[in-house]
Formats: sequence, structure tokens, C-alpha cells
Amino acid sequence: MNQYEIHIRMTRPLNIVCLATYFKGADFIRECKAHGCHVVLVTKEKMLREDWPRESLDDLIAVPNDAGPALFIDLLAFLARNRRIDRVIALEEFDVVTAALMREHLCLPGLSSSRAKVFRDKLSMAVQASKAGINVPEFVPLVNREEVSEFMERVPAPWIIKPRSDVSAIGIRKVSDAGEVMRTMDEMNERENLRERASYYLLARFVAGEVFHVDSVVNDGKVLFAGANQYGRPPMQVAHQGGAYISRTLERGSVDERALFDANKKLVKALRLERGATHAEFIKSADDGKFYFLEIAARVGGAYIAEVLEAATGVNLWREWAKLEVVDGKGTSKIRPTRKEYAGIILSLAKQETPDTSSYVDDEITNRIKKRHHAGLIVRSPELARVNDLLSSYSPRFADDFVAIEPPPERPE
Repeated sequence: MNQYEIHIRMTRPLNIVCLATYFKGADFIRECKAHGCHVVLVTKEKMLREDWPRESLDDLIAVPNDAGPALFIDLLAFLARNRRIDRVIALEEFDVVTAALMREHLCLPGLSSSRAKVFRDKLSMAVQASKAGINVPEFVPLVNREEVSEFMERVPAPWIIKPRSDVSAIGIRKVSDAGEVMRTMDEMNERENLRERASYYLLARFVAGEVFHVDSVVNDGKVLFAGANQYGRPPMQVAHQGGAYISRTLERGSVDERALFDANKKLVKALRLERGATHAEFIKSADDGKFYFLEIAARVGGAYIAEVLEAATGVNLWREWAKLEVVDGKGTSKIRPTRKEYAGIILSLAKQETPDTSSYVDDEITNRIKKRHHAGLIVRSPELARVNDLLSSYSPRFADDFVAIEPPPERPE
């Protein structure tokens, strides 16, 4: 037993409240319970029937699907009547700010609401990244018409209109006509929902290129572990055109990996995250070969990214984050991989409710995704070329066997 494990066992069991608007973070919950914590999960009614690790939960509470921060705060106060709360943890993107507001209400440690909003606001994070000297595609908020016009005169089309607070490719669209941008601003400003008006969007230069993501565990403002992966196709392209999503480990020690790790460290420092997990996306421009920052989230990446990293490195992002919470960030300065291999995932919407992947029989397959109307495989190999070959061969087969296409929502449901 190392010093880190001894410290975990000596620390008194914590009372942890987890928030999850969507089905995420089962390993975080299990790890907390493994160290004797009292764990309560708060989710939405629509997620109540998901396969939560109930054996590791002391309570599972469902709130109405339209519940706002005030209800979550009142629920936390109710729970605190009989048990002192030590941590409030957001397991999902949409819960980051709510969890921060709950922590502030009881003066609990963790990310503040002002810091949390930076991780939910693409404009704020772009401003902070730019100040830190990280390459960011030129951008302008859709607020002042003169400023927007000047931007379009200075920055050549095409551009991207994207919501400041949504995730993935939700609400993003590519535009090339200045008149269309102005008309879109006018249309937005007539919307009944005030939070869907133009000031909640920004316009940015469209950068063509390959998209990468860096996923980290952070403690005391420093990156303890990071893994760099490359998407097979940009997520925006997959969301709008359909097909299979692919992500794979980047070549270890490569120039690209070093550049991404360096940018990621600067980003985490600039955004002042003290502890937790991050998922940052960058694009490598096809024009100048430089990496440009796209966005970052204060949570573990979705689409089974954690499982891919665990396959390649042996490091489970959820469990490592949970350990840090249990010991209040004390006891370790670096997380060392137990293996240095390569892994990747292919994942798609499926026309079948329970897709059958049994015809895919390669020894390198480590995980078969089990989710309604989704088909997915994770592969692992000591050789990156083998991972690439497998994913490339699976892509046309998935198109024939499984792939279904569903237009991306204009806003999160």
C-alpha cells in the first residue's frame, strides 16, 4: 500500500452529492463508495431508469426534468439537515454551473460559479485562452452590429455561428454571406426566449482541419495526467452529416502530442481550474499547420473517451478524479500510466435497438458498447498502425451494418 492509498484510508468518509443530468460517471460513484463515502446521486426524472450503480449509492433522487438551480439548492439544504455535505460534484456538462451554485450556498470547496461559467461560455473561454497566448480562431460576440460588420470585413468567410453555452455541435452552423449573418442576428433578437437571442451566440472564423482532444486530470491547478486523441472526422461533420464517430490515441512523443500537451497546460492554468477533469478540443489548421483552441469543459469527455484512454493507458479518469476528491487533493503529484499502448473507438447511431456486433471478432476488441440504438467498439494494440487499420476497416462495415442518421438538435433537450 503506497502513501496515497494510506492517506485515503485514514481520511474520514465524506458525504458526496453527485449531479448528473445525463447518464455519466458510474465509475466516479463506485470509486467514492469503495473508499467508504456516503454517496447521493441527483438526476432528472428522464434518467431515473438508467443503469446507475445502485449498489454504490446511498440514495438516488430524481428531480423534475425542468428543475432549475433554486430547486437543486433547496434539495441540498434539505439533505444537509441530517448529514453534513462535503462535496457537490457535477458529472455532466449541463450540471457544472448548478453544482457551483449549490457549493456556494453552503460555502463548500470546489469550482465557483464565476469560474464554472467560464467553462460553459465559449466566448469567455476564448477570451481567456487568447490572453494566455494560445491560438484561437478570430471571434466576435453577436452583439454590436458595427463590430460584427467590421469583423466580417477583416476576417474572410466562411464563419461559424455557435451558441456560447451549448455542447458538441448543438446549434452550430457554417455561414459565408455577411447579409445572412445580419439577418440571423435580427431573427434571433425577435425570439421569445431571451436566452436564445443573438448576444448568447458568437461568430468565429471557420478553420478547416483535423480535430484533436486532450483529456486531463487536474489537481492544485496542475495537470497530473493527460491523454491526446485525434478524431477520425470533425465532430461537427459527424453531427450534421451522420456516419460513424471515430477517436484514437495520438502517436506518443510526436510533435503534435507535445504541442497539444503544452497548449492544454497553458489553458488549464489560464482558466484557473483547481481540481477535476477537463476535456479540451483543438483543431490543426489545414492552411498553416498550427493548433487552434476550440473549447474546453470541466468534466470527463463524453462518447466513451474515458474508456478509450483507460484501454490505452490503464488510467481511469473518473476513478482518479474521485480519489482526489476523497483526499481533498492531497497525496499525489502525478498519475502514472500502467501501460503505454494505443486505443480507439468507433461509435454510431444504429437503426437496431440492440445492435449485434458479434461478427466483429478481432482480438484487439476490448469493449463492446451496450446502449440502445448505438453500435460501438473499442480496440487496443501496442501498435498505433494496427488501431488505425482496424478503425478504417470497421468504418464502411458500420455504414452497412448499423449507421442511422438523425439531425442534430438546434438546442439541448
